[in-house]
Amino acid sequence: MTDQISLDALLPPGMAAKGEDLGVKKAKLPFLNMFVLGILAGAFIGIGAIFATTVAAASSTLPYGVARLLIGLAFTVGLILVVVGGAELFTGNTLITMAWASGKVTIWQLLRNWVVVYIGNLVGGLLTAYIVFLGKQYTFGGGSLGLAALNIGNAKVGFTFIQAVALGIMCNALVCMAVWMCYSARSVADKIFAIIPPIATFVAAGFEHSIANMYFIPSSLFIKYMGDASFFEAIGKTAADFPKLTWGNFFLANLLPVTIGNIIGGGIMVGLVYWFVYSRKPKAAVTEVKPAAAK
Repeated sequence: MTDQISLDALLPPGMAAKGEDLGVKKAKLPFLNMFVLGILAGAFIGIGAIFATTVAAASSTLPYGVARLLIGLAFTVGLILVVVGGAELFTGNTLITMAWASGKVTIWQLLRNWVVVYIGNLVGGLLTAYIVFLGKQYTFGGGSLGLAALNIGNAKVGFTFIQAVALGIMCNALVCMAVWMCYSARSVADKIFAIIPPIATFVAAGFEHSIANMYFIPSSLFIKYMGDASFFEAIGKTAADFPKLTWGNFFLANLLPVTIGNIIGGGIMVGLVYWFVYSRKPKAAVTEVKPAAAK
């Protein structure tokens, strides 16, 4: 009798087992593969950010909620490219905590993956932002696209530390829920439909994603410091109108607290919670042995 192939989606216990297996594979990738796939993921998320910025430039006359919804839907292409195309994304890889909690990877393998992938994501985001800057896309639409990029970047470096951590927690809880639901998928279409709602939600709600910000903020910084004078004339602004937008604030006021929040939201609130429910091995009950009665 031949084995039957099930087309049903995996249920949560099976998703947890799959998540652990994937975590082991990710943690044990060769360094160069891990780094290159990290660069790809940074670029893919940057592509989603490019789409979102373009939509933001065209949505200034729409009601706030409608505009945010459209921007969120546009951004989803980034994680779709990562999951379907295959790449290593730091925020999704916070779920490796499941494999670590089960003792299948060491803390050093976990941290190695996070550090290598994070740096790769940063390289991919910066390269994508710079290539797009060289293409002078910021001048499109009479400069409206560049103005949208400047406004996005300026807003992202204006949060307090605690606010940025909190926004990072909520963001990656949703990102990792999208990745978690992809573990149940049996087809590419399943994965795409699992990704769109939570990713559109976090963007529309204004939550903070460290890897997306590796494109959004550098993109605005390149425009601020190297944009054409004619562009600033077209939008009626100067670089001085964006005083908080600096490289120092990019790293310290946004990337640092948002990354902390992303680790908490994905690694703890999703990864370890689902590990606790579905993968944790309960300790065996200890039976008390009574001494034999003296004869």
